[in-house]
Amino acid sequence: MYEEKYAMPMTSGEPLPFELPRWIACAPFEEYLEMTIAEAKGGRALLTMPFKVKHAQGMGLMHGGAVTALADTAVAMAIKSMLPEGSHFVTIELGLSFHAPIHGGTVRAEAEAEIRDERTIKGVARIFDENGVKAATFISIFRIKR
Repeated sequence: MYEEKYAMPMTSGEPLPFELPRWIACAPFEEYLEMTIAEAKGGRALLTMPFKVKHAQGMGLMHGGAVTALADTAVAMAIKSMLPEGSHFVTIELGLSFHAPIHGGTVRAEAEAEIRDERTIKGVARIFDENGVKAATFISIFRIKR
């Protein structure tokens, strides 16, 4: 959907050169990584992403940045499933613990979000490889804009 816009420069203060098709949808970066939102409702989300060469690090395992992006996006979609459309929120803290390497196949992220107070949301995502082995656990804090 955004492919023709991937190389466009982003300029501070200018209107965005893209528009999301709906509230719960992949942004250009997420689409580039080929993430798919399988489900997002009630503070939970399930996303998948195929492991392709563009997701690999030098030894042929899935790059930690790709794993982190999938986990962060999964939590964001879980949050979007709880907040009113158009709400603004950002990741302010995150941590990722790796448990097993990802060698190939389709990777799955299962996320849940919990509102802590009027501006703070805690998110957790678990990343699984194609065999169902837990590869990583992601913990994050998001802040809702005033």
